[in-house]
Amino acid sequence: MQQQLVEAQAAAAEQLVEGHAGGGVVRVAVTGAMEFQSVHIDPSAVDPADVEMLEDLVLAALHDAVARVQELNQEALGGFGNTLGALGGDPEALGGLGGLVGPE
Repeated sequence: MQQQLVEAQAAAAEQLVEGHAGGGVVRVAVTGAMEFQSVHIDPSAVDPADVEMLEDLVLAALHDAVARVQELNQEALGGFGNTLGALGGDPEALGGLGGLVGPE
């Protein structure tokens, strides 16, 4: 079972997801392993008089990307969540992979 969890984690880690904000004017690409790959900012979002808005959009895109990675990891692990709960929720019981299923 631990091997299946490791394989599911590896498959999720290779996936690339994108977080968006402002209708897509700010996009952040991140792998399932939480390695940020790129940030794209549409020039229309750049207003020197309102840098704070751009900062908010970047932050929102980062939050969206992280949420999508968490969702990806939960989907990749599928039914393993019930198994982890049966083991007492100990994240170390499966080599530390328990944390991938969601918050404790």
